[in-house]
Amino acid sequence: MSHSPAPKKAPPLPGVGSVMSKRVPAQAQQAVVVYGDGRDSDEGTVVLYQKQNNAWKIKGSWPAHNGRAGWTTAHRLDDDRSPVGVFSLTDAGGSLEDPGSHLRYWYDDNAFTSMIDEDVDEDTAHQFDYVIAIDYNRLKGVPPFDWTRPQGVEKGGGIWLHLDHGDGTSACVTVPESGMKTLLHTLDPRLHPVVVMGDRARLKA
Repeated sequence: MSHSPAPKKAPPLPGVGSVMSKRVPAQAQQAVVVYGDGRDSDEGTVVLYQKQNNAWKIKGSWPAHNGRAGWTTAHRLDDDRSPVGVFSLTDAGGSLEDPGSHLRYWYDDNAFTSMIDEDVDEDTAHQFDYVIAIDYNRLKGVPPFDWTRPQGVEKGGGIWLHLDHGDGTSACVTVPESGMKTLLHTLDPRLHPVVVMGDRARLKA
């Protein structure tokens, strides 16, 4: 009696070592990888991958910013560092109407704009036009601006992918508008998208 061969395991994401690769769910068919330039750097690159024919194919790449103090494996509120890890991507929104997102999208001009100081430049004023919530210390299936923190407030939260404003963030990851629109048009909950993020050295671990 013949048996069908087991499906081949996809190779790891480029630049992602065995430790981080083990945290990527087997069902994930899309991955946003944030390659931070260094442990204490606020600059990096975001690459969107999608699994095709059991291999990861690049769907887009953009310059990015992350926490202004760099990266951490133990993120705390107001530490100005982005958390290293693998997190699901389930919810999106923005102060502009849905541009065609496959992720559940919450449009709320007031909720997002109220989080921006009045005395900001033009780029910063539009940073929350489009956002994708990173599922770090948050409930899934709720708007990105929901402030419920399952692990406690001290662990931080409200960490998003959003529009770049030219420099580091409190903990979010930012990309140009073209990148945000591509992510919103491409990420599909049926493909279980995740974000894999950290400085390049720890990503390779």
